[in-house]
Amino acid sequence: ILGAVTVTTLFQKKIKLNRMLKIDMHTHIMPKNLPNWEKKFGYGGFIQLDHHRKGWARMMQGDTFFREIASNCWDEEERIGEYDQSGVQIQVVCTIPVMFSYNAKPKDALELGMFLNDHIADLVAKFSKKYIGLCTVPMQDTELAIRELERAKSIGLVGVQIGSNINGMNLSDPQFFPFFQACERLGMAILIHPWDMMGKAQMEKYWLPWLVGMPAEVSRAACSLIFGGVFER
Repeated sequence: ILGAVTVTTLFQKKIKLNRMLKIDMHTHIMPKNLPNWEKKFGYGGFIQLDHHRKGWARMMQGDTFFREIASNCWDEEERIGEYDQSGVQIQVVCTIPVMFSYNAKPKDALELGMFLNDHIADLVAKFSKKYIGLCTVPMQDTELAIRELERAKSIGLVGVQIGSNINGMNLSDPQFFPFFQACERLGMAILIHPWDMMGKAQMEKYWLPWLVGMPAEVSRAACSLIFGGVFER
């Protein structure tokens, strides 16, 4: 630790930095308005936005309330003003995990993901010095996931956000290995987000899904990739 502090201090003196570059590596963003996916695809489970009052929206899955979000979840200029105040210069942005739609039909999840990825790509193109973008892909179909990963790279996104498990399957499952190979080939970074927490029904109180479930899911994903030999291969 002392060695790292010394190197950092020398580096700062050498290039005369007044402050270190700050990059917020984990933030979520979404479009202000979403298509009616339930009507388009003919079945439920998709998020809709109910702009029930100025500057706020309810995220709804059918008639079920999921979460309330403020305008800084979709207003890119408002976000810049907010994170500037904390000394952050750049945000890495990706969708809210509930939008993964891994339970949807693969081609429907692909269409939804393309919509979200195009939104983030447009944002990055507009504010190239303020945002870095990650895509989402339909991990329930490896071939489609790779296809969208390739397209996402071509439109300016530099990585992908995936869940810590895919419909209950660990990331070491053989069907996902070609996807990780594609990420390596394309140079696409991977953000693994805790998701669909195991045992969630038994820990609804006290913020346990976040305090216990999410750390456990991160460990589940890391152990699966390590012990499954994915990194080694």
